[in-house]
This record gives sequence, structure tokens and C-alpha cells, in this order.
Amino acid sequence: MTIASERIERLHELAREAAAECHDDRARRYVRRARRIAERNRLTLPRSFLRYTCDACDAYLRPGKNARVRLQSGHVVVTCDCGEIARYPYDDQ
Repeated sequence: MTIASERIERLHELAREAAAECHDDRARRYVRRARRIAERNRLTLPRSFLRYTCDACDAYLRPGKNARVRLQSGHVVVTCDCGEIARYPYDDQ
């Protein structure tokens, strides 16, 4: 594991903790910093990081607080407070 990927994981943890304590601006800064590190080092962000962050406003998403999560046929729809919508497939067996 490279130093950059370790740093991204640590920033993910910090963003989760900051969002849990209602420090949304601090969580947003951590998300932006992690994205920038990934861009500079040409890394892909972990799936768990991508699913819990908004692409438009860089907010750390907390279902029920600043994000709405709904299930539709074959996919999950996550709507951020800023209006951004993300869809992820899931297997409904």
C-alpha cells in the first residue's frame, strides 16, 4: 500500500468522524483533500469512499441527515441535499 493510498484511507476516516460530529465543513475539506491526492497520484478512490461522498459538493453523505437513499428496481438511488443524484446497481436476489 502506497503512502498516498494510506493517506486517502486516513482522510476517509477523519471525514466520517467529522460528519458524525456535525462538522460538515471539516468533512468536506477532508473529502476534497483525498480527491486531490488521488488525482495527483493517479489512484482510484476506494468504492466505500465514492459511495459516501457527493461528486458535486464533496459532502460526506450521511443517510437520513444530508442524503436520501431509495431502492428502485435493480439500483440504489442516493440524493444529496445539493440535488446531486447517484445511482448504483445492486443484485436483488
